Amino acid sequence: MQNRYSRQQLFNSIGQAGQQSIQQKHVLIIGAGALGSASAEALVRAGVGKLTLIDRDYVEWSNLQRQQLYTEQDAQEKLPKVIAAKTRLQSINKEVDIHVAIMDACTESLLPLLVGVDVMVDATDNFDVRFVMNDLAQKHRIPWVYGSCVGSYGATYTIVPGTTPCLHCLLKVMPHTGMTCDTVGIISPTVQIVAAYQVAEVLKLLVGDEKALRKSYLTFDVWQNQHYEINVEKIRQEDCPSCGSKPIYPYLSYEYQTKLEILCGRDAVQIRPPKPIYYQLEQLANQLRPYGEIQKNPYLLSCQAEDYRIVIFQDGRVVIHGIQDIQKAKSIYYRLLG
Repeated sequence: MQNRYSRQQLFNSIGQAGQQSIQQKHVLIIGAGALGSASAEALVRAGVGKLTLIDRDYVEWSNLQRQQLYTEQDAQEKLPKVIAAKTRLQSINKEVDIHVAIMDACTESLLPLLVGVDVMVDATDNFDVRFVMNDLAQKHRIPWVYGSCVGSYGATYTIVPGTTPCLHCLLKVMPHTGMTCDTVGIISPTVQIVAAYQVAEVLKLLVGDEKALRKSYLTFDVWQNQHYEINVEKIRQEDCPSCGSKPIYPYLSYEYQTKLEILCGRDAVQIRPPKPIYYQLEQLANQLRPYGEIQKNPYLLSCQAEDYRIVIFQDGRVVIHGIQDIQKAKSIYYRLLG
């Protein structure tokens, strides 16, 4: 395996010293879906020293079209994405120290994972989590790479605390779109392009080549053959509550964190209890069996009722599929688990 990284080391901007640096660094990827699985595989193949991957979800059939780490067997077993991802990633490169966590990303869950992290990668599907990431990154001085994709459109931006405008600054001037994967879908080339840009920026950070970092907010539409770079260097706000001269990090407050949410592209509602509730899945299976067909693995339990499916994770998170009405979801939650 001594020649494993030989082609990467031949690239002058990395070289032997850069490869050694990569192998000593720790990357945290938040989200193990399309962007997360693509970035994780690329970084593991590049020989990153330690990779931490977190995600709250499990593999479904609709994931297989673009989420490259997963198989039909993973979808059949409803394996948590990070569990399936770790197995695949370890088979690719056993030299990498891979840590995974099945959890919802919020201030309390992310904070312990930041110790020793050199770079964070955004592979989420919602701005609540991104704003939490942004405030944590600013507070703890950790660079991170934003990425998003929907349909044939993608965007990415690299944020270095103390140097670049943060996400809070950026979204005061950047337009929002109402598009989601649920409304317009997603094609895999979009994912691969965004992930490629993200991984390239991460590698620059890992080898210490910050001069090579892209300074612009990049967007593209791969179907329409459009590509734009927007210069955002001058939009940093002195009074920004996240990165200004007197930051208060507003999105680290519990009041800003979603407890109930409609999940993008899932026709489902997630309910997160205020504190973790650790269920005994076998006991819960007996409790829910009168309501429908039960399927479980060591990480979660699924109950398929007549017109909805409820999935309960060991930490107490619940996803109710077949529903986009939060009040109806709460009613089912309290009736079955209350």
